[in-house]
Amino acid sequence: MSHVSLKCTACGNLHDSSMDTIQCPDCGEPVDVRYGPNHQTGDHTWAGVPIPMPYHQTGQSVTLGEGNTPVVAVNWVAGEVGIQNVDAKLEYMNPTGSFKDRGTAVMMSVAKELGVTEVVEDSSGNAGASVSAYAGRAGIIAHVFAPANAPEAKLQQIKVYGAQTHSIEGPREATTQAAIDYYQQRGLVYASHNLSPYFLEGTKTFAYELAASPAGVPDHVIIPVGNGALFIGAWKGFQELLAAGRIDKTPKMHAIQADGVMPVAAAFAGKPWTLEDSRPTIAGGISVATPPRKQQVLDILSASRGQSIAVDDTSIVWWQKAMASKEGIYCEPTSAAAFAGLQILAEHGHISREDRALVAVTGFGLKDAPPA
Repeated sequence: MSHVSLKCTACGNLHDSSMDTIQCPDCGEPVDVRYGPNHQTGDHTWAGVPIPMPYHQTGQSVTLGEGNTPVVAVNWVAGEVGIQNVDAKLEYMNPTGSFKDRGTAVMMSVAKELGVTEVVEDSSGNAGASVSAYAGRAGIIAHVFAPANAPEAKLQQIKVYGAQTHSIEGPREATTQAAIDYYQQRGLVYASHNLSPYFLEGTKTFAYELAASPAGVPDHVIIPVGNGALFIGAWKGFQELLAAGRIDKTPKMHAIQADGVMPVAAAFAGKPWTLEDSRPTIAGGISVATPPRKQQVLDILSASRGQSIAVDDTSIVWWQKAMASKEGIYCEPTSAAAFAGLQILAEHGHISREDRALVAVTGFGLKDAPPA
């Protein structure tokens, strides 16, 4: 793929584009896509504007109609938190019910173009379902490793799309290690949503849609963060749009975590936090104790002048119920955490009353057990 190379996020070294390169061979840190001078952004468009993509032919891409999700005003939320304008982007309207479809579509398009026939993924639910669905669409065999205690609805969704499902007992980290062992022993491709540089190229479409919307780019974007794929991808999109002169500002990016698993929020606050500090949380989608792209998230927080805070399960459940009963939005607990975070950001003055805030509703509530 001559128009694409992979650049290490730490040492800056460049490597050839490959599905096998998910970490820098020189230093072990994550890699991102870098476009060369011969890349023609006009080959692809999103929301009506040119967008660089890491595959060649749009007509051969793997798609289920992902993206272009609604942005709706949530006026009750605005009144509750004391901000005049709050919007929600309903990412659960993607084909498999979460934002993950944005990243998976691009990742699997690259895999298909490169002739990959079998992939391995590990996921607590949403990413596993997404990879399973798009792999089926592409005619690629998928092995999805999931924690045995993942929500049953998510596990069933993964299975119904036809993936070969591997249920792993123990902590979330055990699932990742099992997937790594499996792909390495068999010489397969690790289509990891938390490491693949191509996955981020899909999630950046979130920013392109906001920029093309009638209201334009908001002052603040609030995203629940585990591995940070949507957070990092959205910022990448805003930076591309800014460099192309299509927008004249970027939003403050806020990363919300659960206080049971808060590596980013703790690091942002300069507080110690280790794997041993982890506690169970209802927000399983952001229960990631050792995110490999944590430094990228922290760098974006600094560059955008955003905040990272952690919220407790009590507030997450309250907001999940409130969003359903007051706004008609049945979001997963992970998404409810973002609204709980919005409330704290407003209370602490990080978002002023006159600002426009947008919350990413990352997944659908029917994928989890109903709130107690």
